[in-house]
Amino acid sequence: MAAKRLDESATGVFIIAATPFTDNGAVDYDSIDSLTDFYIRSGVHGFTLLGMMGEAHKLSAEESLGVVRRVIARAGDRQVIVGTSHAGIDNLRRLSHEVMSAGAAGVMVAPTPGLKGDDGLYGYYAQVFAALGPNVPVVFQDYPQATSVFLPVPVFGRLVDDFPQLVMLKHEDCPGLNKITRVREDEKRPGRRRVSILVGNGGLYYVQELRRGADGAMTGFAWPEMLVQVHALFASGKAEEAEDLYDLYLPLVRHEQQPGMGLALRKEVLRRRGAIRSARQRAPGSSLGATDLAELDNLIRRLERRLAAAGRSSPLAAE
Repeated sequence: MAAKRLDESATGVFIIAATPFTDNGAVDYDSIDSLTDFYIRSGVHGFTLLGMMGEAHKLSAEESLGVVRRVIARAGDRQVIVGTSHAGIDNLRRLSHEVMSAGAAGVMVAPTPGLKGDDGLYGYYAQVFAALGPNVPVVFQDYPQATSVFLPVPVFGRLVDDFPQLVMLKHEDCPGLNKITRVREDEKRPGRRRVSILVGNGGLYYVQELRRGADGAMTGFAWPEMLVQVHALFASGKAEEAEDLYDLYLPLVRHEQQPGMGLALRKEVLRRRGAIRSARQRAPGSSLGATDLAELDNLIRRLERRLAAAGRSSPLAAE
């Protein structure tokens, strides 16, 4: 049974799921099952599929739908958001309606590169919302590092006011802490909705973003249980304890954020943890050399030592 549709109350960790491939480059559906189970055991509240770190641009239309259906069939009552950004709005609309019919809770749309000015950005999303219709919940993916399109807070406020199907901001601007503060302040205007804000950037600023008013994370860090535990501690009023836990993992959070090789590191950790069978990326993709693997070995050993000293256990291998 499909989970309920996404709304403004969404909170927690919506994991950006990797897309597993075999060593031959085919979609590995058995590893999709084991990865989904791994994420569920880690406590995630939902899934985000076909994101930029999910290698969506390397999948055919048929493969994209196959991945979505496979995860939804295994995710139970956890909501699944699907990235449906596309250069053409007709293709965006088609994929969005297909994944919603398959049981997705909502779709995530980034601005198409090259939009100019506030009116250009507003006008683009007005077209998207008209094409999708009022019954498809939408996440605004704010990732100017990839799209080169900057989202001003007043424009986001106009979109929230004018389009009720806009229910979430995927915040990934960098530096962007002040944007979260400004969005939350802007929501205090009479009659304005409070929408959900989930944050990305690999979790690099996670605790500070929670302190600024974010509702959780939408990223794919290879130790998702940390993201979940930090959110739970913060939600229960234990912000300092949440930050102390986060600090134990920070060297690996930082290491995974290296441009050009972050996904290779993430997939290698997921492979070591038994979540997927191969760390393969589809071409073009990065790979890890002997020195890269030795560095990762050392960082993991140091993490395990810090966790043990703190009286915490987080085994490398998935249960």
